Amino acid sequence: MTDTKVLFETITVGKTSLKNRVGVAPMTRTSASPEGLATDQMVSYYTKFARGGFGLIITEGVYPDGKYGQGYLNQPGIINDEQVEAWKKVIDSVQREGGKIFIQLMHAGALSQGNRFNKDTLGPSAVQPKGEQLGIYGGEGAFPMPKEATKEDIADIIEGFASAAVRSKQAGFDGIEIHGANGYILDQFLTDYTNQRTDEYGGSTGNRVRLLVEVSKAVREAVGNEMTVGIRISQGKVNDHHHKWAGKAKDAEVIFGQLGNAGLDFIHVTEYEAWQPAFPEGEGTTALDSAFDDNGATLAALAKKYGKLPVIANGYLHDPQRATEIIEKGEADIVTIGRGALANGDWANKVKNNGPLKEFVAEEILSPDAKIKGFEE
Repeated sequence: MTDTKVLFETITVGKTSLKNRVGVAPMTRTSASPEGLATDQMVSYYTKFARGGFGLIITEGVYPDGKYGQGYLNQPGIINDEQVEAWKKVIDSVQREGGKIFIQLMHAGALSQGNRFNKDTLGPSAVQPKGEQLGIYGGEGAFPMPKEATKEDIADIIEGFASAAVRSKQAGFDGIEIHGANGYILDQFLTDYTNQRTDEYGGSTGNRVRLLVEVSKAVREAVGNEMTVGIRISQGKVNDHHHKWAGKAKDAEVIFGQLGNAGLDFIHVTEYEAWQPAFPEGEGTTALDSAFDDNGATLAALAKKYGKLPVIANGYLHDPQRATEIIEKGEADIVTIGRGALANGDWANKVKNNGPLKEFVAEEILSPDAKIKGFEE
């Protein structure tokens, strides 16, 4: 039996003290009201994880503005006082059960498939998104062609994140996670094939990570040093699961290095399988790449090495042995669980007490009310 005691050590990230190193991953749910208000159902959903022993709970993606940010109908927002008040019910309930809760601020950009404020979508460039909209969240068919963001649009994106951060602090959240992953707007700027810009936001990896850095700095300035702030980063996307950074570990050095100096308290990396090499050999690897020190490193290890910040790792870590190993190796400080948490709202308590875990069965979780129960991005 795996000795999992490392998972249940206390840890402090930024200004937030956690009772253990186990968190709930952000998972899209679309169970808010049409006006973007947190519901009683959401109170129950998040509270069960706190009651189940998870030290950290990260919310589903929450839209930060009333322009191009919303990605899904019935997605929660934090753009007005009414939404702030609705979130307080969730926050208070989670905190009463001993959990800490971070809000994930998410601007969908070109992957928006339901926005009550705008029929158009916005991207770094007018590039057709890969794949099709997610039927599980009410989408159908190809994504629309996005409008290329102007400098004014970019300023609006930054201001939207900053203003949402202020309201998140007012609501009482313990921390903020900026969603820079999974193919949404910040990741669209980071990704070479969706970002065809020729200005300072396009071209080199350093230019393409610029907006993520500017948003991070703006959020930090907006909330001050007393609130925990981090960012989520991935290679894969909801519409392109197998994407890898073209520059491999050299891209990781630039991306994580710059984010590590942007005023953040943590970096949350998500991969399909968090323990696998970020850039597997044989996938375009050259002799020079093979000689590079980072060959075979996980994305979490690269984030740790170059970001020099606490790292949260996500990606099929519901196996307690996998979760334990990635922390014991020093590649991550915290793990977040998605599917395992949906199957076991008390995963943390069960693992701590060596109890049996239920397997994740998609049909049980997703049907007939998939949009209500939630699913990991």
